[in-house]
Amino acid sequence: MFKTIALFLAAQAAVVLASPSASIFPPLPKHGHPAPPSPPSARPHVTPYPKCPAHHHPSSPARHKVCHVQSHNDGTTDDSPYILKALKQCNNGGHVVFNKHQEYIIGTALNLQFLKHIDIDIQGYVKFTNDTDYWQANAFKQIFQNATTFFQLGGEDVNVYGGGTLDGNGQVWYDLYAKNIYILRPILFGTIGLKTGTISNLNLIYSPEYYNFVANSSDVIFDNIFITGYSTSNNTAKNTDGWDTYRSDSITIQNSVINNGDDCVSFKPNSTNIVVQNLHCNGSHGISVGSLGQYLGETDIVENIYVYNISMSNATDGARIKVWPGSPAALSGDLQGGGGTGRVSNVTYDTMHINDVDYAIEITQCYGQKNFTLCNDFPSNLTISDVTFNNFVGTTSKKYEPLVGALICSSPSACSNIRAMNIDVISPVGTDEFTCLDVDNNLLDVNCTTLNLGTN
Repeated sequence: MFKTIALFLAAQAAVVLASPSASIFPPLPKHGHPAPPSPPSARPHVTPYPKCPAHHHPSSPARHKVCHVQSHNDGTTDDSPYILKALKQCNNGGHVVFNKHQEYIIGTALNLQFLKHIDIDIQGYVKFTNDTDYWQANAFKQIFQNATTFFQLGGEDVNVYGGGTLDGNGQVWYDLYAKNIYILRPILFGTIGLKTGTISNLNLIYSPEYYNFVANSSDVIFDNIFITGYSTSNNTAKNTDGWDTYRSDSITIQNSVINNGDDCVSFKPNSTNIVVQNLHCNGSHGISVGSLGQYLGETDIVENIYVYNISMSNATDGARIKVWPGSPAALSGDLQGGGGTGRVSNVTYDTMHINDVDYAIEITQCYGQKNFTLCNDFPSNLTISDVTFNNFVGTTSKKYEPLVGALICSSPSACSNIRAMNIDVISPVGTDEFTCLDVDNNLLDVNCTTLNLGTN
């Protein structure tokens, strides 16, 4: 039943997962003379597998022109003008190369939504400056939850690959956020308004906030992405989601390793027809639907989601659906809301191996609300229906013993057709109980109890 999990059990032994002092990447090139031009990489053959969204991913024609990005290679001077020059020269049919053994500094917010029919071959090391005042003033504001991005990659038929590294220089942001939770921390990779593309074979490290924000995009595949980055001070790297999708359709995220401190993948409002598969997630908050229903007067829809073959370790959750209640609530000073409407429908979590995870499965419609009486008095305006959890195996942490999961809706009418089957998950002491409230227990092949120890 769980043969596909073997891929990631092997990967766990091979991949450096957590230590900020670990040597994950080769040393940076020495500053001075620029490296010689690198041969263009062959574009990886990237296709959704084994699951795929509802319709076929469009093909991408070959490119017939090559442009190499220059660099000052001094570790300080902004290379953004060189980057823009190469992208404009090779737009509409070209192949742009960031040379191997070359460092590129970006100190300017780059709007790259003009791109069409172009390959971006990042073989080198791209680092964003630590000028927090500049980025707070100039990073691109993305509307949702005060998100901002260093750059906006958009347009049509864009492929990014090369095996290189994007470094968000996150430590200065982790320390600054500890002093002021209202600062705007840039997201490392902003895929904003991209219609057809692939993002593959890249290392993303030390993002100030999310690693990927995918908004207003369609027909995009992310494949073979390695994500990591931890704080080297006492100030934790927070809100470092691997991917957040928003107002996007037909997105695939696959074959990747994510070491972070928040959602491994999160389906934000109006995410549809999305496949997530073959991931190893370490240290995260799980693969999450939501949070949804945060903004009064807005309708949030997440539907047609398939999550397959996931290894989840050292996390708060494995599979998670989080919805704000019908009344205002505050999770923190910079994250509050409630009262929005919408629906979650046709969501499947299929095959997940968990290790040291607080809850294997969690549904809550009281996100951000610690007063459960108030939450029940003002149940969620957002419904959850046709959700399946299948083939889960492993061991939770001891945080919620004897519980291993929580399926808690805010009213019987708010949830329907929630199913769980083939769930082989136990706590460290061998218990296997699930909190089951306002759900149809007849559809749940788990050991239900009314014991409620709270949610994450």
